[in-house]
Amino acid sequence: MCLPVMILHYGNIRPGGIGFGDPTLSAPQARLMASLAQGIVARQMAWPLVVVGILMGIVMIMLQVRSPMLVAVGMYLPLDTTFAIFIGGLIRWLCDKRASRKGYNSAQRIRVENVGILIASGLIAGEALVGLVTAGYAFFKEGPLPAVFEHPSYLVGLLVLLLMAWTMVWVPLRNAGSPDEPAPPAAMM
Repeated sequence: MCLPVMILHYGNIRPGGIGFGDPTLSAPQARLMASLAQGIVARQMAWPLVVVGILMGIVMIMLQVRSPMLVAVGMYLPLDTTFAIFIGGLIRWLCDKRASRKGYNSAQRIRVENVGILIASGLIAGEALVGLVTAGYAFFKEGPLPAVFEHPSYLVGLLVLLLMAWTMVWVPLRNAGSPDEPAPPAAMM
């Protein structure tokens, strides 16, 4: 982890950034932990906010919110990150609706879910690798990125996102298998 973190940090500094904490290289978890540590050490912790957070967590558990941790994480992440999570949830909902409309049994739904998780994990890993390649360009002074990335077309980006969403629904549903096949292990409970 040392080399990728160093490439990200110095790759942001070379073009004029400040490294971690720069708007283009935000680290919300690190900021949250730093503010908590500073609050505890300086004895200036915002205890009313901490208590409100605890009470909100208890209420969400009592209301049987499906994923209270997602709500908690969404409260401190920036909007661009939480919006991507929201779009992922919409894609998952659409895939679940299509699977129920097709009348898939539990074994088929598990297969659909496993394939969807694999595709989403691959996209997340790919995005991280592209970020490292971009930072590597700046770190190793290879010059600017190719011109196509300087002023990207929003229409092309939207089309790529729609293609990715369609793939994340179509490929898992296509791999549901036969209803009489035994269920594989579930990736998530």
